[in-house]
Amino acid sequence: MKKQIRQWKTGANRDTAEGKLDFEGCLNPLVWEAYAEYMNRHRKMADGTLRASDNWQNLFGDEHFDVCMKSAWRHFHAWWMEHRGYKSEEGLEDAILGVLFNAQAYLLKILKEKVKK
Repeated sequence: MKKQIRQWKTGANRDTAEGKLDFEGCLNPLVWEAYAEYMNRHRKMADGTLRASDNWQNLFGDEHFDVCMKSAWRHFHAWWMEHRGYKSEEGLEDAILGVLFNAQAYLLKILKEKVKK
């Protein structure tokens, strides 16, 4: 079967987007902007120093999965509290963003290990 080619009046041509990942359609800029703001707020450490924005990608050692799971549950609990109409210490948006962070960190370790194999 011959693949379709897109052609423009300008003379440019490309194959179609068929079968290609659509990051723009799968992601939302409002969500990822909120996530980046959340991550930026949490760069400041207890001693006042700032860690690099990608510091978390170094993973959390041998206990990585446990650290992520325990933290995710704390954030999920706050999300659940807010869902049920109770106030949480961190608020609804930060709770959801905390779950998102921990899910992403957990998955990153799985994917990094998969790439090594």
